[in-house]
Amino acid sequence: MSTDSDTGAKAVATNRKAFHEYFIEERFEAGIVLQGTEVKSLRDGKVNLQDSFASVRDGEVFLHHCHISPYSHGNIMNHDPLRVRKLLLHKKEINKLLGKTQQKGLTLIPLRIYFSSRGHAKVELGLAKGKKLYDRRESIKAREAGREVERAIKDRK
Repeated sequence: MSTDSDTGAKAVATNRKAFHEYFIEERFEAGIVLQGTEVKSLRDGKVNLQDSFASVRDGEVFLHHCHISPYSHGNIMNHDPLRVRKLLLHKKEINKLLGKTQQKGLTLIPLRIYFSSRGHAKVELGLAKGKKLYDRRESIKAREAGREVERAIKDRK
């Protein structure tokens, strides 16, 4: 688990694939409604954000396909790992997201799950637009060029 120095939050899981496959246009912080054993699994870092997404339905935001593994010391009351979880946002933010996601090509992707400094589980959502194959190749080229420049500067010193 890493700690973000500016917010004091402990990152539990990040969706690195999202940055490769999408252009992130805007970010939102949302609370997440969890059951008891889900919190313990999150604290253990047993979560997978790959292939997960969020949707706006009936004025509420829900997180789909987020896999939180069952708690290892849980009993028969353990949670369903792939259940749909409700996200907590202000009504103004939900209305904004509803308008944006109805536009062509925009979707809500969870970027990371973390615990805030107060101990609350939070999800960072990104309003994302999918990259085409040539966009991915260009971003890889730009990243490689940046690395080459860093190497050249380092070698010169």
